Amino acid sequence: MSPPLTFPKSLHLKSPAEFKAVYDRKRSVSDGLLVVYAKENALPHTRVGLSVSKKVGNAVARNRCKRLFREAFRLSQHELPVGIDFILIPRNVSREPTVEELSASLVKLARDAARKLTPRPG
Repeated sequence: MSPPLTFPKSLHLKSPAEFKAVYDRKRSVSDGLLVVYAKENALPHTRVGLSVSKKVGNAVARNRCKRLFREAFRLSQHELPVGIDFILIPRNVSREPTVEELSASLVKLARDAARKLTPRPG
């Protein structure tokens, strides 16, 4: 049986202080679809926050973008590194990406960001 694919409030970054802490860690990776900021959280699960600027479009477009990102996170959360906070920021793309494209991009970028967080020996 596969683990549940839910997205409870405990997996959300909520407060401005939580967002600021992730941005202040200054660890990010990106591709053509999104930018991912990451920070260790010392929790047994991964949390995610979304930052969608007005450059993406009007409120309808921004909310659609956030729904797609939340769904991509929900479907791929068990493939992501544990104990890390992520902030997802969409790149200004001319077409709307599919959930599958976002999920694949999120998993790859999350792993790359987690590697940037681990201290190198030596």
